[in-house]
Amino acid sequence: MTSFRIQGGTPLKGAVRLGGAKNASFKLMIAAACGVGESRLLNMSKIGDVEVTYKTLEAIGVKCSRPGDNTVYIVGNGLSTDTIPHFTGEKTRAATLFAGLLLNKKGRAIIPLPGGCSLGDRPIERHLDGLRAMGATINYSDQGIEMEAKDGLHGATYNFEKKSHTGTEALIIAAVLADGKTIIGNAGLEPEIDDLITFFNEMGGKVKRVGESIEIIGVKTLHGATHYVMPDRNEAVSYATMAIATKGDIIIEGARENDLRAFLTKIDEIGGKYEVTPYGIRFWYENPLRAVDIITAPEPGFMTDWQPLWTTMMTQANGTSHVVEAVTQHRLAFTEQLRAMGANIEYFDPAPTNPVEFYQFNYPEKVSYPHAAIITGPTSFHGFEMTVPDLRGGATLVMAAIMAEGQSLIHNIELIDRGYENFDERLRMLSAQIERV
Repeated sequence: MTSFRIQGGTPLKGAVRLGGAKNASFKLMIAAACGVGESRLLNMSKIGDVEVTYKTLEAIGVKCSRPGDNTVYIVGNGLSTDTIPHFTGEKTRAATLFAGLLLNKKGRAIIPLPGGCSLGDRPIERHLDGLRAMGATINYSDQGIEMEAKDGLHGATYNFEKKSHTGTEALIIAAVLADGKTIIGNAGLEPEIDDLITFFNEMGGKVKRVGESIEIIGVKTLHGATHYVMPDRNEAVSYATMAIATKGDIIIEGARENDLRAFLTKIDEIGGKYEVTPYGIRFWYENPLRAVDIITAPEPGFMTDWQPLWTTMMTQANGTSHVVEAVTQHRLAFTEQLRAMGANIEYFDPAPTNPVEFYQFNYPEKVSYPHAAIITGPTSFHGFEMTVPDLRGGATLVMAAIMAEGQSLIHNIELIDRGYENFDERLRMLSAQIERV
């Protein structure tokens, strides 16, 4: 197990170029395997989730290669098995995304229970209900989740009770080769989903948005295509918050204003500085920050992925801010380690009038976690030894360590590698004193 050793106290300054979006790239790889012939995916980040998907596709008989920098070629002719290896479930929560591929190509799918970050109860039952509506029979066994569609999947109308980013994508992947028309109601609105839709249409699919629904007309076959993966907006927010929280100045090449509107609105409110340019967005610190409240929400709201980074930045703002995590059940775990570093953070119950409607996760909960925090700042951090709880929480702890006085040691950084390419190398280029040990 590797760790980061960080000597804090250095403002981050310079320029960084965004890689392909984590939340798009590995899903596009699965989409490419749905076709016949070669697909070429460009701007693919070298991150853990891409590597796990690459190995999974190879394990089920898909030909994959890397004939260029940040490039993956995939030939989806035939599959050798209907079973996804267990390591896929252990390393990522993408396992359900393979269901549509296998059911359409093999008529059967055995997938492990999804893993990934420890962010609470992830309601994959919504994904499975959509597949059932399309004709799949689903059972649980010692091997994982067993699905079958002997006569193939068929079109259906399915409405998500609550918006689901990954669930929407799982049903799109299943529907593109299903027989007939599928309508996904209350579909996710994320731009990563739009990137998937664009790619399927480039492959000969028939997918379109209609308001908050997505309509898919199943086709007999998909062909290979070339696609440039959209930039990673979560990576953009990571570097943006680090620039402002460390009192630095970072140009983020490839950052797109339309992908970050909810975030930029809040940056205006706290008094952070940014400049939108043709090459990306520059973020910098100029004056003391104002404390501002947020409530996470599905797209087009303030993303749950941005919350840990924002919460940490608010420790440097003047006054008291309130953060309510309404999307992900267990995404405040990192705050315990921030408190150990000196942050003034307390939990509170936001007491929504209708929690079943307010929260995007299943409620009532099987296990109860804090969902809201009061942050009083500004506070100074001191170096500390920490363990990464999840991907974005890990990036947050790195940011806190860079802000801190003294040395910090951060363990379990493999979770950070799932979503950030060469994170330590890039931070060193921005003047951070960080090394992998």
